Amino acid sequence: MEQSADELNTADGLLGDGDLGVTMIRGFRQIIADLETLPEDIGMAFFQCAKAFTKSSGSSYGTLLATGMMAIAKVKKGQTGIELEEVSGLFDIALEAMQKRGKASLGDKTVLDVLAAVRDASKNQAEGQVLLDSINQAINDTMDQFRSRQSQIGRARIFGEKSIGLDDPGMLAFKRMFESLNVCSGNTA
Repeated sequence: MEQSADELNTADGLLGDGDLGVTMIRGFRQIIADLETLPEDIGMAFFQCAKAFTKSSGSSYGTLLATGMMAIAKVKKGQTGIELEEVSGLFDIALEAMQKRGKASLGDKTVLDVLAAVRDASKNQAEGQVLLDSINQAINDTMDQFRSRQSQIGRARIFGEKSIGLDDPGMLAFKRMFESLNVCSGNTA
């Protein structure tokens, strides 16, 4: 996230208030600071990560991420792992919670569109690298598809036709998060 901060701030500045990179850095710095105390209980770990974003950022994107993580935390509480077969369902749970909280619809050109594509791409995946490759492809395809569309919600909608040809900053942040997770885990998807 540190390496992507300027890019995210610039993208957000074109369609919003220009602080998305700052939001992401603050949230992930807080998660890193809490890393040693994350419990083995996956649900509680997601809960602590959600709290880290809530504590470190007052932005709408930070709030949406925290909302998605909280929704996953509720269903994973008391468990110590995530099976590949449940990844799609977890994305669906996060998507539903974030959609409800943010009042956006699929097709509005938001991070929700990427989440829906990732949810669909991760269905019936039983092999790790295939899952990662499918998610990466879904993110790229969705961003390519929506780049030519006009933003329909949030600050970005105010820019109207000027939003056409630009990446949604939330989609871009999700892409960079996914890339960061791959680098940290040694994958190159």
